[in-house]
Amino acid sequence: MRRIAPLLTTVLLLGAATSSDHAALTQRQQAQHVLNRLAFGARPGDVDRVLAIGINVWIDRQLHPERISDRAVDERLGQYATLSMSSPQIWQRYYAPVLEARKKAKREAGDGNEDPKELRRELMRDIPPEQRPQHVMEELAAQRIVRAAESERQLNEVMVDFWMNHFNVFAGKGVDRFMLTSYERDTIRPRIWGRFEDLLLATAKSPAMLVYLDNARSVADAEHRPAMPARRMQQRQNSRKGGLNENYAREIMELHTLGVDGGYTQKDVTDLARVFTGWSIERPEAGGEFVFRRQLHDAGDKTVLGIRFARGGGIEEGERMIHILAHHPATAHHIAYKLCQRLVADEPPQALVDRVAKRFLATDGDLRQTVKAVIDSPEFWDPKSYRAKVKSPFEYAISAVRALGASIDDPLPLARSLQQIGEPLYGAQPPTGYSDKADAWVNSGALMNRLNFALALAANRMPGIRSGPITTSSVDEIAQLLTGGALTAETRMTIKEKVKETTPPAEIVGLVLGSPEFQRQ
Repeated sequence: MRRIAPLLTTVLLLGAATSSDHAALTQRQQAQHVLNRLAFGARPGDVDRVLAIGINVWIDRQLHPERISDRAVDERLGQYATLSMSSPQIWQRYYAPVLEARKKAKREAGDGNEDPKELRRELMRDIPPEQRPQHVMEELAAQRIVRAAESERQLNEVMVDFWMNHFNVFAGKGVDRFMLTSYERDTIRPRIWGRFEDLLLATAKSPAMLVYLDNARSVADAEHRPAMPARRMQQRQNSRKGGLNENYAREIMELHTLGVDGGYTQKDVTDLARVFTGWSIERPEAGGEFVFRRQLHDAGDKTVLGIRFARGGGIEEGERMIHILAHHPATAHHIAYKLCQRLVADEPPQALVDRVAKRFLATDGDLRQTVKAVIDSPEFWDPKSYRAKVKSPFEYAISAVRALGASIDDPLPLARSLQQIGEPLYGAQPPTGYSDKADAWVNSGALMNRLNFALALAANRMPGIRSGPITTSSVDEIAQLLTGGALTAETRMTIKEKVKETTPPAEIVGLVLGSPEFQRQ
């Protein structure tokens, strides 16, 4: 193990061969390709099943997930009670007890005889585990893993992963851990096959996004607010300090729509932040829903991207800017680039991006048609795209489970493994989310963690996951089973240097799962 790990990581870092010398992909390679890019990898027998119904038929079904029955997964998700709870219900059940424990600790420590921190820890221990705040995030992470590993709607889950990352919200920001369940369920998932404008507007009004990028606390300067009674104004000022906040205005242009080179200026950012003042939320304990507070909105003149807003406007200013941003040519290019980067190559061809952007604009931002334009492209099917991308930790872990045909009895150990190999679910702190490029994931430390994960999974030492035995000790046969193809001569030699006659098949499986061929898609 000590010797094999550096050898394997060196092979991947150097970039092993990724395709069949640019010859046209065979039918089996095409099926493997769609299962790697439009799904979280192939399960045993999946390639044959895709070939049996036809690759194009399989793709068309995946583009219409609402037509695919997913009863087994739906029934399994029923065990996670928080998935059907509203944000106020989650707040009341999982956070209110914490607040009460803090208040009680403060009261009881008031005489100075007890340490308030220690008292608070004791009171927290009295809260049942199933009612503690982390339970919400555990069930949210569990459902993502179950869906990615077991759902028949694989492309849907790939796109959920894409859009949750594009509109990233960090679970560690304020009360967002209690809002993320609704954010994924009610904001992202219902809209990923509709119009981009609808998805953009829903995220803009999402309490989770408003908290994460601080717009819920962004207020206009006093001279630009509508007139209101002095007492009420003072109450508003006391409850919302900090003035204008530009975080959301900057990120909606830089990350969500136009892109970093989208042609906007700092003044556009400032005036767009003024447009979005008053876009806020109710107190979480009162529901935490979106609310437009006209009294905190900047009612002055503004100009964003050359669009002038006359004095006296309200919520319609923000909705108009959402419409403009969603239909901007720079947005079409930015969304097309990111989709092509996810599905085709880290540096997608410019001609492909231009064609997909054109399709985006021609279909009023229809996301189903835009994704289809990527899949239908010659570049997607080019042999140079075959196994050309390195899997993210989430893609890698889920594809390993699927390749082994393993059953996930408890997803939480796998969620903890994702933290160790670099991609904790809902854990991307910056608004950029996680990178979709290989250089973010390919380094010796990260690859060593992947190999350790693979060896533990193959040996059935991963808690909560069960896989059946692989009895063959042939490196080539195991590689064919797990990767759908042959290993390169370099990888094969590297593994065979480690393998002896007494090497258990499980260890060979782990080494193949750690190989460059498996880590690429």
